[in-house]
Amino acid sequence: MSFQAYLDNIQAKTGKSAKDIQMLAAKKGFMHDGTLKKDIKAAQIVDWLKQDFELGRGHAMAIYALLKGSKA
Repeated sequence: MSFQAYLDNIQAKTGKSAKDIQMLAAKKGFMHDGTLKKDIKAAQIVDWLKQDFELGRGHAMAIYALLKGSKA
């Protein structure tokens, strides 16, 4: 599955775009100046997305990569 397909599936399931999730991550305190804080671990993002949006690990890791800046 392509990275964009992950993002499309996430939006279909949650109703939230990647930009929306980035904004929510900032509100939760995971971000600083538009980038993921260095002390935030993947497990924290996975747990948050699982609890709030019922996303699985693969989809949550796609969001983690996006927040981390590994993917645009």
